[in-house]
Amino acid sequence: MASPRSKSPRPVTPKKDEGKEESFWDKFGTLGRKKRIKEVQAFEEEGKNAIDSPGHPTQFDISPEEYDLAEGEERLLIERRSYADPRLRSLIGLLIDWINDELADQRIIVKSIEDDLYDGQILQKLLEKLTGQKLEVPEVTQSEEGQRHKLQVVLSSTNQVLGLPRWTNQKWSVDSIHSKSLVAILHLLVHLVRHFRAPLRLPENVTVDTVVVKKRNGKLEHRRVAEEITSTYDEFGMRCERDAFDALLDHAPDKLQVVKKSLLTFVNKHLNRINLEVADIESQFHDGVYLTLLMGLLENYFVPLYDFHLTPKDFEQKVFNVSFAFELMQDAGLSRPKARPEDIVNLDLKSTLRVLYNLFAKYKNTP
Repeated sequence: MASPRSKSPRPVTPKKDEGKEESFWDKFGTLGRKKRIKEVQAFEEEGKNAIDSPGHPTQFDISPEEYDLAEGEERLLIERRSYADPRLRSLIGLLIDWINDELADQRIIVKSIEDDLYDGQILQKLLEKLTGQKLEVPEVTQSEEGQRHKLQVVLSSTNQVLGLPRWTNQKWSVDSIHSKSLVAILHLLVHLVRHFRAPLRLPENVTVDTVVVKKRNGKLEHRRVAEEITSTYDEFGMRCERDAFDALLDHAPDKLQVVKKSLLTFVNKHLNRINLEVADIESQFHDGVYLTLLMGLLENYFVPLYDFHLTPKDFEQKVFNVSFAFELMQDAGLSRPKARPEDIVNLDLKSTLRVLYNLFAKYKNTP
């Protein structure tokens, strides 16, 4: 399912016909042709000067068309040395294997992340497999307009599944994915791996050295950016990090109910002091309000109501509350929770139980 063409930076090696004698027109050309050649050469030279400025030893093999930007347009290019980073290569290999494993029953084989995922076709199949829900989009689209429309639908559905608001500045977009931006596609796939707890451990601290080129007032400007693709493993909480709650959920649902009841009794013992009670441990901690108030009660201090959102209205405010509660836990001497705030907000049961169990283990004897 790979595309026959690629917009990824490629080395340009001009071909010469050795031994062929130049004709009069080959040698001198027309005036119009000479003018176009000079314009291309000048533009290419400008692009090279913007990227390969003095003091930066890194060189780029980028075709002239990569410099053809509209006014105000911005393009992110990966420095050549980053492709040799074994951690980046390992990350790409793991993601390709994961996609192929997920889609093996559909006989889909991905060989290149950039060439095979840019049109939305495989991303659609992957999201449908992970969520178990069918997307209403055309199966095959050949035109660029059709591909971009499909990609828009797929990415909108993906952001919704990931719990990401529409107005948030994402690390990926229709333009970046369709132009085969490796960085954007990696960001998207890593988020999917984290959200769906894929059974693989991604390499930590993968950073890609990039150059952001922008055309302003007819001239190319650039800046170098170290783009972080993955962070420390503690932030992931994936299925390979199995613990007692994995075993309970997979093999002992009856015992899981006992654990949930014990944790419910523990939290209500303290929340009842301010006339609050939790009935559903799976959902009532997702906005971070009870979690924040509980930390104040356990540590015997009052949490000012202006420090968090007492009635959170959107995803960001809920994430803020849970993050704030996590900070209070660390201030109390607890280790940083392995779950992400987004996991709690997205009603991930195991993440919620892990956080509450850590509180139970420390404060179970607190009157």
